[in-house]
Amino acid sequence: MKSLHKLLALVFVLGVAVSCQQGNSANLKQETMATETTPNTQTGDFYTFKMKTLDGKDVDFSQYKGKKVLLVNTASECGFTPQYEDLQQLHETHGDDVVILGFPANNFGGQEPGSNEEIASFCQKNYGVTFQMFEKISVKGEDQHPLYTWLAQNAPDHEEPSWNFCKYLVDENGKVVAFFPSKVKPMGEEMLSAIQQ
Repeated sequence: MKSLHKLLALVFVLGVAVSCQQGNSANLKQETMATETTPNTQTGDFYTFKMKTLDGKDVDFSQYKGKKVLLVNTASECGFTPQYEDLQQLHETHGDDVVILGFPANNFGGQEPGSNEEIASFCQKNYGVTFQMFEKISVKGEDQHPLYTWLAQNAPDHEEPSWNFCKYLVDENGKVVAFFPSKVKPMGEEMLSAIQQ
């Protein structure tokens, strides 16, 4: 009788194991199918993006064809916020060489809490910003904007912003050619050298 109980217990355990294995295979198959049918928002090129400025105007990135573009994730309450001044100076002195695009983001330390209107006012009043500023987005994490997903996937070492005021340089052909961490100053030698290459 004990042998029969052991045999039944073994059959039960094996049945559960097989059932679990089939369930895992089905789940894996469903996940694979979901991955295959989900559109890849990172395909295409830099010039396919369209975004809104802080004041709600649509901008088609195709207008940047043939130009170098510096994209910066910005914040109003950060230790690097004074880089707005250098970015504006870079825009004024090297605007023929590079287009500057600012992207306010609240991803790091909650240092960009304001609305689009508040950000626009802050940038104008404190730094006289005239380069293009876009609506607030997420540059990292689950809600990362597709532009920043594309930038990270296409950057030389697949870098993502680790803090405010990280910078991507896109060349005249829409290729991401450089990533600069927050500490690299917009008017510094490293940046100017990359822009002038």
